[in-house]
Amino acid sequence: MDRRTFLAATAGATGALALGAAAPAQARARRSSLDTEAQLKRWFTDTYRSLEAMVADSGLPADNIKLGGAEPELTANTSTTNIGCWLWSTVAAAGLGVISEREMHRRLDRTITTVERMERLHGFWFNWYNTFTGEVLDEWPGSGAPVNHLLSTVDNGWLDVGLRIAEDADPLLSGRIRRLRKDIDWSFFYAPYDPADPVAGPGHMRTGFKVAENAHTPYFYGALVSETRIAGYLGIADGTVPGDHYWRMLRTFTPEQKQEMPPGGGWTVRDGVRYFNGHYAYRGRKHVPGWGGSMFGALMPELFVPSGQWSPGSWRKNLTHHAMGHRDHGLLDTRYGYWGFSPANVPEGGYQEYGVQFFGISPEGYCSNTDRTYVPHGEPMPDPSAWTNGVVTPHAAFLALMVTPGAAYTNLRNIARDFDAYEDGMGFYDSVNVSTGKVSDRMLSLDQGMVAAALAQVLKPGLLQRPFRTGGFARNLKPLLAKEDFGI
Repeated sequence: MDRRTFLAATAGATGALALGAAAPAQARARRSSLDTEAQLKRWFTDTYRSLEAMVADSGLPADNIKLGGAEPELTANTSTTNIGCWLWSTVAAAGLGVISEREMHRRLDRTITTVERMERLHGFWFNWYNTFTGEVLDEWPGSGAPVNHLLSTVDNGWLDVGLRIAEDADPLLSGRIRRLRKDIDWSFFYAPYDPADPVAGPGHMRTGFKVAENAHTPYFYGALVSETRIAGYLGIADGTVPGDHYWRMLRTFTPEQKQEMPPGGGWTVRDGVRYFNGHYAYRGRKHVPGWGGSMFGALMPELFVPSGQWSPGSWRKNLTHHAMGHRDHGLLDTRYGYWGFSPANVPEGGYQEYGVQFFGISPEGYCSNTDRTYVPHGEPMPDPSAWTNGVVTPHAAFLALMVTPGAAYTNLRNIARDFDAYEDGMGFYDSVNVSTGKVSDRMLSLDQGMVAAALAQVLKPGLLQRPFRTGGFARNLKPLLAKEDFGI
């Protein structure tokens, strides 16, 4: 969706944006579009300020920041994903004029200098590092419990995304970043398809590598419509993972397997791979589900890889149906009045996976409330009062801006209006309990990074997608996505 189309879709989305009944229609629409763009830019600027506040002198962002006390509190742990978020958010900030190109270079250089000396194994980074020193984290801050060292496939994927974006944006750093990336080989995590033993060799990406055991994890990323698909995309584009990996990813489980609901669809063959082309249906719309039913699981890769443009009849339609499903669940099933559900900080403390169960193949998908109201398949939908302590996560609604702009924009304005969920100069807090009004006191690098990337995509479409539209992405990945037919 280009910027003009987006602004047209959100123009007049809320009454607060309109000039008044007496103004000419064209003038009202023009003013509404200008107001919308100004609001989006303000949201981006404030969100980026929260990320700035999380960055230590090392150039590494903390995992999260706690507000509300005498002083903001940064966590002493950071992840590879957090670093990737900071890199792409900084490039977006320069592209949108929030910081200068010179300041972008200074910030990227500081972060890359630390990343260059961070300990790695097999060309990949550990999952957790000390925010302030860049050293591998051996003990969890506060508890002192030992950290089980892992090379996480998906987290390394998001760091690689950030590095590619920084390399593309800053010619002065491109050589150093290429040297950092030269040892990244995604075949390290890939389990080639083995027809004799498809359980051990499913043609999927492993979830990671356990350092202490010097062995890969015994688990795989199976669901196609998951944020974890980014690692497969990167490998296919680089040529280190074969293209048939894409077709071996699960749309749903087969009808004989236990899952959220019996799937529609049937067996098909694509590029010599036979797979079950399954889908679910929710409120009359068909969709290919993710693992748990979270918004970021479905939509996060779309921030960078333009699958919706390359496959409008399948990927674009599917992602739109995910966003519409979250909307309908929040407004109709539960009558929360708000929507957008993804893993987030629990307003009362802790962390939980939130989602809409009908959009996940997990036998018990994520729920939209802290109390985990689950509806077994075949049972009638309960009264909305059954969903107690419902939690909406603003970053999930920001992701929906890419596919359902008017509804998502209205939803975000309503969250900001009705709850103390927005901090001037910092952006949205991580989550809101819409049943009690309790707002999280934290902002997470991951979630703020998704907000920043989503706003960059609607304010300046393609700004962060340039590295993923050419080279191996155009040559190896785009043809696969263009052939996709979800049957929905």
